[in-house]
Amino acid sequence: MARTVTAAVILIGDELLSGRTQDSNLKTIAEFLNPLGVEVREARVIADVHETIVSTVQAMSQRHDYVFTTGGIGPTHDDITADAVAAAFGRTIDVRADAMAILKPWYEARGQDMNEGRLRMARIPAGAELIHNPVSAAPGFMLGNVFVMAGIPAVTCGMLQDVGHRIQGGAVVHAHTVRGMGLREGDIAEPLGALAKARPEVSFGSYPFMRLNGKNTEFGVNLVARSRDPDLIATSLDALVEIVKAQGVKPEIDPKKD
Repeated sequence: MARTVTAAVILIGDELLSGRTQDSNLKTIAEFLNPLGVEVREARVIADVHETIVSTVQAMSQRHDYVFTTGGIGPTHDDITADAVAAAFGRTIDVRADAMAILKPWYEARGQDMNEGRLRMARIPAGAELIHNPVSAAPGFMLGNVFVMAGIPAVTCGMLQDVGHRIQGGAVVHAHTVRGMGLREGDIAEPLGALAKARPEVSFGSYPFMRLNGKNTEFGVNLVARSRDPDLIATSLDALVEIVKAQGVKPEIDPKKD
């Protein structure tokens, strides 16, 4: 059986913690990794503080097979992620010729100089491998088991295309969802708990929702089963369907995400 491969995501930025910016990179990275057999087990949102980034990267890189950081690799004074990741691995950092070979022609083609701010984006830790950025040129990098990515979602998506070939994945987690409109968690808690106890190899979750539809409020529950065993996940789906039917509710299998 393929081994379990895990990852952590570190979302870096004061703007995330203040609420000014809403993150979407965690979802993007998790959905990218799942088909590769890598399960995101942990995520943290941290401030642009050197010591915090260093200690978090060190802890997460020891705990997981892969770590992804987003944010803090731009041209301004508060973009300190590259320096912090270098420090976490005890590496030096400076402007590198390979990064300059990418950035200099990019800006020259647009009539822009390589000023001090743009030079900051060419500072890469010693020994790190560059990650191609097809959106805005400034590269990310991989150091050890840590992928250092941009914070801008479109750039993160672009960089991920140069990540997949560096991943050694494991067993893929299969998942199915059964939605019950009008279903209440209290009505299915007992049978769902009994199912989870009977099948410890499967992860079961119950996720209630409530939303406005015109002047009406719709509510219900999404029941989710996750497993690395495709046979178990198939029979678990059937079991969830029966739980919903027993409440007189029509089950929706793998509905479109809201």
